[in-house]
Amino acid sequence: MRETAKGIWALMATFTIWGLSPLFYKQLAQVDPGTVLAHRTLWSLVFFAALLALQGRLRQVAGLLRLHPVAVPAAALLISCNWFVFIWAVQVGRTVESSLGYYIFPLVSVLLGRVVLGERLARVQWIAVAMVATAVALLTYGLGAMPQISLLLAATFGLYGLFKRRMEAGPVLSVAAEVAVLAPLAMLWLLWSSAPYGMTDAQTTGLLMLAGPITAVPLILFSYGSRRVAMATTGLLQYLNPTLQFLCAVLVFTEPFSLWHAAAFTLIWLGVAVYSVSALLSERRSRRAAKTSSVLRAT
Repeated sequence: MRETAKGIWALMATFTIWGLSPLFYKQLAQVDPGTVLAHRTLWSLVFFAALLALQGRLRQVAGLLRLHPVAVPAAALLISCNWFVFIWAVQVGRTVESSLGYYIFPLVSVLLGRVVLGERLARVQWIAVAMVATAVALLTYGLGAMPQISLLLAATFGLYGLFKRRMEAGPVLSVAAEVAVLAPLAMLWLLWSSAPYGMTDAQTTGLLMLAGPITAVPLILFSYGSRRVAMATTGLLQYLNPTLQFLCAVLVFTEPFSLWHAAAFTLIWLGVAVYSVSALLSERRSRRAAKTSSVLRAT
C-alpha cells in the first residue's frame, strides 16, 4: 500500500473515532462532566507517558514546557475548555450544536489567521466565512438564542490551533505536555468532588479509564496520517468528524432538528464546499508551480 493511501486510512480512522465519540460519552451521562474531564486528562497522561517512555522521549515533555512556558499552559486551558463543553453538550442532548461547532471551526481558524496573524484571505474564503456568519445569525434569529455551544467549541479549538502553531512539536508530544499541565487540576477536582463515580462501579471505572486511549489513539493516527497526506486532503477528510457527530445526534440520540437548523446547516455545508474546493484548487496550482520550477531548474 502506498504511503499516501496509508495516510488517508489513518486520517479516516482518526476522524471516525472523533465523530463517533458522542456514543462513548453518552454512556457516561450519569457522571458529571467535570469528573469525566478529570479522568480523561489523567488517563490520557498515563497513556502518553507510557508511550513516550517506550520511545525514550519522556524528557522531551519537560523540555517543551521549558521552551514554551506560556503557549503550553494556554493551549492546555483552551483544550480543556473544549473537551468540557463537548462532553457536557453530549450529556445534555445538544450534540447537534457540537457538530455545528466543528463544521465552522476551520472557517473560524481562517478568520483568526486574518485577524491575529494578518494573513490575507482570498475572495472565495471571505464568501465562505460570510456564509457561516449568515448561518449563525439565521439560527440565532430562528431559535431566539445564539448557538453558544457551537461558537465556544469553534472559538476554543481555533485559538488552540493558534497556540499550537508556536510549538515545534508533534501532536503526541504537545498534548502530553498539555495534559501534564492539567493533571494537578484534575487531581484536585477529583479530591474536591470526592469522585463518587468510577470508584465503586466497575463498568463506569472501565469507561473512564478508556477515555485515555480514546483521546490518545486518534492523535497518534492523526500524526501518522497528516505527514503522508496533503493539507487540502486532510482538510476535506476532517469534515467526517462533525458529519458523524451530526448523524449520531439526529439518528441515534433523536435530538430535535428544526427547519432553522436545516437552513443554517445547508448554508454552512455550502460554505464548507466553497472553502474546500478553493483549498484544493490552490494546492493544485502550488503543485503545478513547484513542478514547473523544478523542471526549469533541471533544464
